Amino acid sequence: MKGNAVAVCAPGLQEVQQMVREQYTTATEGTHIERPENQYVYKIGIYGWRKRCLYLFVLLLLIILVVNLALTIWILKVMWFSPTGMGHLRVTKDGLRLEGESEFLFPLYAKEIHSRVDSSLLLQSTQNVTVNARNSEGEVTGRLKVGPKMVEVQSQQFQINSINGKPLFTVDEKEVVVGTDKLRVTGPEGALFEHSVETPLVRADPFQDLRLESPTRSLSMDAPRGVHIQAHAGKIEALSQMDIVFHSSDGMLVLDAETVCLPKLVQGTWSPSGSSQRLYEICVCPDGKLYLSVAGVGTTCQENSHICL
Repeated sequence: MKGNAVAVCAPGLQEVQQMVREQYTTATEGTHIERPENQYVYKIGIYGWRKRCLYLFVLLLLIILVVNLALTIWILKVMWFSPTGMGHLRVTKDGLRLEGESEFLFPLYAKEIHSRVDSSLLLQSTQNVTVNARNSEGEVTGRLKVGPKMVEVQSQQFQINSINGKPLFTVDEKEVVVGTDKLRVTGPEGALFEHSVETPLVRADPFQDLRLESPTRSLSMDAPRGVHIQAHAGKIEALSQMDIVFHSSDGMLVLDAETVCLPKLVQGTWSPSGSSQRLYEICVCPDGKLYLSVAGVGTTCQENSHICL
């Protein structure tokens, strides 16, 4: 059975919701619902000139980061940084090792400074080199200063030791000690002493003369147990402008030689008045003792020989 087609239009979803809302509003008494007004839509984010400033600031930070990274790499390359040190400076288990020449613009503090086994240690400066030793309070207790004209040492005691630790030269406020077996003075004028000198032996080099001289004052040699003067292959001369005095407080004066000559003794002459002109004759006892006898025309030693008894 065929019939005519009927077109039915169904309302949309929005229209159905609107119809339900109107029916609810009409059926409910005492209620008044106002329609919502159009509300503004706010956008979330940064736009406009703030966004451009933020991008500019981020770009500036990125440029600074790149420049700092480039400078850091350049400094590491120029200073020769490595895992073991910097440039010629190496960090070892024993301390720091510095190779080549280096300049220090400020003071250097170190406990020990050693050179390599195959080279020497050189400290060089255009002015002076100063090495200071300080105590726990920071006061300087010792100083070594090497200048262009003078080497200066300030300390309570200055000592030079040999390889074996034997003191060779020691200086303090009271005395100077020379620990070597021989002190040699090679200057043409010898050694000059302004005050007394204490030594067990004074000896010249082989085939050289030994001279003890005082140009303007006296020369005195004192010893509590005697002074021994000996020349093995030469002569001994004692010259003086004034008197030469040999004095022994407790003992004797011994002249041990085959011949003892006094060539310039004045000979006495007998005068009719019997005066000896205060001249004396030197006499010798059999045991070597010397004594004086009044001079006459002949010898008078026998007349005073009782002195030898």
